[in-house]
Amino acid sequence: MMINKKIQEITDRIIERSKSERNSYLESVAFNFKNSRSRNQMSCGNLAHAFAGCGTSDKKIISEGIEPNIGIISAYNDMLSAHKPYEHYPEEIRLYANEMNATVQVAGGTPAMCDGVTQGQPGMDLSLLSRDIIALSAAIGLSHDMFDGVMNLGICDKIVPGLLIGNLSFGHLHSMFIPGGPMPTGISNEEKGRIRQEFAEGKIGREELLKGESDSYHSPGTCTFYGTANSNQMLMEIMGLQLPGSSFVNPDTIMRRALNKEAVRLLLHNIRTKDESRTIGRIIDEKCIVNGIIGLLATGGSTNHTLHLVAIAKAAGISINWQDFSDLSEVIPSITKVYPNGAADVNHFHAAGGMAYVTKTLLEEGLLHEDVNTIMGRGLTLYTKEPKLVNGAIKYEEGPKASLNDSIIRAATNPFQATGGLKVLKGNIGISVIKTSAVDPSHYFVEADAIVFDDQDDLITAFRAGELDKDFIAVIPFQGPKHKGMPELHKLTPSLTILQKKGFKVALITDGRMSGASGKVPAAIHVSPEASIGGVIGKIKTGDRITIDAKNGVFNCLEKGVENRPIRTVKYNDMSHGRQLFKNLRGLISGSEEGAGIL
Repeated sequence: MMINKKIQEITDRIIERSKSERNSYLESVAFNFKNSRSRNQMSCGNLAHAFAGCGTSDKKIISEGIEPNIGIISAYNDMLSAHKPYEHYPEEIRLYANEMNATVQVAGGTPAMCDGVTQGQPGMDLSLLSRDIIALSAAIGLSHDMFDGVMNLGICDKIVPGLLIGNLSFGHLHSMFIPGGPMPTGISNEEKGRIRQEFAEGKIGREELLKGESDSYHSPGTCTFYGTANSNQMLMEIMGLQLPGSSFVNPDTIMRRALNKEAVRLLLHNIRTKDESRTIGRIIDEKCIVNGIIGLLATGGSTNHTLHLVAIAKAAGISINWQDFSDLSEVIPSITKVYPNGAADVNHFHAAGGMAYVTKTLLEEGLLHEDVNTIMGRGLTLYTKEPKLVNGAIKYEEGPKASLNDSIIRAATNPFQATGGLKVLKGNIGISVIKTSAVDPSHYFVEADAIVFDDQDDLITAFRAGELDKDFIAVIPFQGPKHKGMPELHKLTPSLTILQKKGFKVALITDGRMSGASGKVPAAIHVSPEASIGGVIGKIKTGDRITIDAKNGVFNCLEKGVENRPIRTVKYNDMSHGRQLFKNLRGLISGSEEGAGIL
């Protein structure tokens, strides 16, 4: 199937827009691939330091400088359930590599915040900023001239984008990601949502709420809703950076271990064949980035990737913007229903056909670029196959020809919605992003008076006092990357959802984030320009009339002269939780549409 004409047009304009920076990046990749330093070029003192902690056999292999040495960049900590399975991965990977006459060293570790822990807490102000710290940490780990390839251990939120950005600074290396897999299914998402709402309404106490949350997030593995962590896994597959069918296999299973061994085998194969087309700098190209955006739109993935994909692309010399997302959304159908966009979790999604079927149906309708490089080789059709265990080893077979549950995944010819799950809004308030895949079309348009809150806790206090039983649009400015670090405001979702269910027209406008867990209430997020640099969002007053129109991509403050109002200032107290150390970074960070980064 030929690629959709509109997708090709958007890809072509990205290629043209990126030509100068991309060419410079590729020149660097080619030069470093051809002239990369080997361990044989090191002084004996350098090399002795590098392998002093290794076993005797590993020292011999490393010193000979002939067989590959893999560097692991790990974001392991056991506070993140998703990263707990990584605790013993270095030993496992080392064992597999030794069996294949190669060596492994942990090159470095990176921070790994759990947004689930910091959600609604002061530490969340550091969450987005951690992405670029992770990228810098990964680059430091890879800077030792010891490694022929990279195995990345990371799953969640800012961690995968940060690792990927760091790896792209070593674009001449062969790199891949190994997932840990999602935890088994706990209580249903409907039950979890009911418990949260009853707590928000004061019908149950903290003890009952904690039990419900614990029954949902109950074991090692990724959280099972389709938030940023699992959107990351979707992206790593559809962009060809981890094994097909590997994203949503549960931890501590025979299949999980077999996939890990196959990942080591494939990485060593790519290194030994010295195929530049499988290096990370060659895999991440304009078509690959467009495929990532398309996967995000088709599956209703995390809004955080309207920031992260921009930053990832930039690291590979590619320039994309929110208009590219919006234009692609017009031709990409919404083909999955996974919580919060539906009742199913990612385990159900995987069982219904998962990434193999999503990739297949999009390719069949010309909605993905097939002619791309991947760690598996040339062509995205390789990602329509499924791994099977044959005599304890992975063999790839044809994936499902049809969805196994069309309430979870549908063919691209029979979508849940004709257009993608994200929309760009523009108007006199600025530019923002709205996730529409979870919002009922009856709520796409909201016109109401603004109620301005400078902190999400103020909204919750007003809700509990019964002051919000009416139509309104909550405006929460001064959350942007330069002012506060752009925390997620997902804590607001239960209260706003309750008001919507009562029949009130409610919506949210903020220069903060709402994450992959964005729910059923229309939310104009990532508003740019942000309030602290004079954006109109910081000039809106309580009582101003506001409109949000998700169908037509418009949001406006209807008050005349709002743009000319004086800039309001809101003091931000950052003297706790280490936030004071990041003050200078907030001054350097770019705007939301530019990826909200410092790199």
